[in-house]
Amino acid sequence: SMASPALLMRVVASAYSVAEKAATIVRNVMSAGDLGIVEKAGPNDLQTKADRLVQMSICASLARKFPKVTIIGEEELPTDDVTEDLIEDGHCEEILKKPCPAQYTGIKEEELVIWVDPLDGTKEYTEGLLDHVTVLIGIAYGGKAIAGVINQPYYNYEAGANAALGRTIWGVLGMGAFGFQLTEAPAGKHIVVTTRSHSSALVNECIAALKPDHVIRVGGAGNKIIQLIEGKASAYVFASPGCKKWDTCAPEAVLHAVGGKITDIRGNSFQYNKEVKHMNSAGVLATLRNYDYYASRIPNTVKESLVP
Repeated sequence: SMASPALLMRVVASAYSVAEKAATIVRNVMSAGDLGIVEKAGPNDLQTKADRLVQMSICASLARKFPKVTIIGEEELPTDDVTEDLIEDGHCEEILKKPCPAQYTGIKEEELVIWVDPLDGTKEYTEGLLDHVTVLIGIAYGGKAIAGVINQPYYNYEAGANAALGRTIWGVLGMGAFGFQLTEAPAGKHIVVTTRSHSSALVNECIAALKPDHVIRVGGAGNKIIQLIEGKASAYVFASPGCKKWDTCAPEAVLHAVGGKITDIRGNSFQYNKEVKHMNSAGVLATLRNYDYYASRIPNTVKESLVP
């Protein structure tokens, strides 16, 4: 008989279904019309009813199946008394059928840390820029992002009333990434994707130094990594603190699974063990290809301004 699937594949398969449930919640909150917006640290740091419900759904659903896994979510919320209608018990069969990469077959529950951003791009969500929004579930082992699920609840939302909304992208290191068409940015073009709502003099100085042909300003870290893996941008550059571990864990795993690279602005890789501080205080530099080209052009003045 077949050996039962390795823990990692069971976690990823569950996270896939949990992310699809999350997308349904995100769409339902929007269509019901009352977003329940709360300002956290200011007008660019918002939380909606969708952030709250989705986080409760993801964390409670995964904790019920994998009680020894550490789960860290963006929102400060109680985890008890989550209503049954928020629990997703399913999993993606197709993922369970894939063999686990050998280096991860012996992982135990207590060795995994799951970083959850229930709604990445909240500000854009409140402004109706729905294609910027993602749900992020990142899975870390030994401090490294090794698997990730990125759901875009509103993928295809401009394709008309009968279009199937949403998609789920997922990846595992040593296996690859699925749910999208991997595309490289046009050769010789330097297209930089950066923040839409958290700009600063330093952010702009850093981008100017790269002499880009084009700059795309969009919300959400998940969305920016999608721009890289679908060939719409050649580098994601954010020379500022503000991004957190739950923003980068899932996107990092997907990007690394297809041979890309993400670090802070100074070239340090991110650590995802449960004790780590949540803020990526030295910003983000990511590419699908040609990482060194961009890294070598980041000004030292910019690097010195950002302390990891």
